[in-house]
Amino acid sequence: MKVRSGGDPGKAAARRAAEAGAAPARDYVRPTAGLRIVVVTGMSGSGKSTASKALEDVGYYCVDNIPVALLSKLIDLFGHSSGEVRKLALLIDGREREFLAGIEATIREIKARGSHLEVLYLDARDDVLLRRFSETRRKHPFSPEGSVQAGIRHERKQLSAVRELADMVLDTSDYNVHQLREFIMQRFGTAQGREKLRVHLKSFAFNNGIPPEGDVVLDVRFLVNPFFQEGLRDKDGRDDEVRGFVKEDPDWPQFIARLRSLLDLLLPRYLKEGKSYLTLAIGCTGGRHRSVAVVEELAPILSGGGWPVSVSHREVESG
Repeated sequence: MKVRSGGDPGKAAARRAAEAGAAPARDYVRPTAGLRIVVVTGMSGSGKSTASKALEDVGYYCVDNIPVALLSKLIDLFGHSSGEVRKLALLIDGREREFLAGIEATIREIKARGSHLEVLYLDARDDVLLRRFSETRRKHPFSPEGSVQAGIRHERKQLSAVRELADMVLDTSDYNVHQLREFIMQRFGTAQGREKLRVHLKSFAFNNGIPPEGDVVLDVRFLVNPFFQEGLRDKDGRDDEVRGFVKEDPDWPQFIARLRSLLDLLLPRYLKEGKSYLTLAIGCTGGRHRSVAVVEELAPILSGGGWPVSVSHREVESG
């Protein structure tokens, strides 16, 4: 188990947890008000180390490869650390079978006790994972003497139940290290509080699949398509000419007004429900024109309404 942070109180808590040994299954933690906990797990090669380092950079106390049997005890100790540690990131790796034993019951029990715990599951397509292992020339931890592909299949099977528990599944297939780091820092970089909900607007192509991290998905393929307009095909929705063309759709004023009214209703309700982050995925056929134009139009509207907003364009940014 690796512990990383600059704070001595956290180190002491981690040390006491390790010395305490495994807690009985029934002795889970009491509610830990004010302590924000992020459990990072997922496929090997999906970027867990990058995510963990990014969390550390935004003030999380990070503990790597903690046995699940110690999870509740560690959180309990941090919860009684007189407030020195308020943000805790726990990286749980599937390489050691005992690390995963009992994780479903543990996470459900911790949440049921009132702790604010989020599970972030990082994933990627098989072909991307194969390429990443090939580039680094590493053996797959689930198949050290066999093929990487066999290791990926075995790990997916082992982690399938954990994936179902995740509050957020992030497909990192189209992220480079810097993009993943930026996303994690935007997503988790502010102190947990119920005073504001962070909104991430993401354009995408239905042809390439719906982003799994999307909380709300909007289909804008009904709008006029600049792809078929001479001179606009090679541009994208960030271009004023493309956006102007989309906004000439006769239903545009009514659409954007109703979308704004819908979000005016939904965002405060999501905030009241306890969400701290919402991803609104907006898609069109190719993910380069209509969806991008809507995201670019909506971002300043939400920002002007006081909501912290971030933007990404999956197809445009992936080339």
